[in-house]
Amino acid sequence: MTTLVTDHDVLAVAIAFTEQAMQVSLDDGRMISVPLAWYPRLLNATSSERMQFELIGDGEGIHWPALDEDISIESLVAGRRSAESPASLARWMQRRQVS
Repeated sequence: MTTLVTDHDVLAVAIAFTEQAMQVSLDDGRMISVPLAWYPRLLNATSSERMQFELIGDGEGIHWPALDEDISIESLVAGRRSAESPASLARWMQRRQVS
């Protein structure tokens, strides 16, 4: 098994969206693109809701207050998808319909 090792924490500096992906620009010059399907809350959000994010910890993570979603840049770099359970996502979807 290999381990991802960096000489410093990689930080997000910019975020953009296409219809199917989130693109994150990193402070080391890389751009990571991940499918929105990896993050069901982002997939089910409106374009406007996706753009209402905050970089947290100087770019160590991304927070969407209206979606109650947080994604670490470390997770993105490692290729980890959302670990939210189907039951949790169903409850979140239900709350969105009621609001």
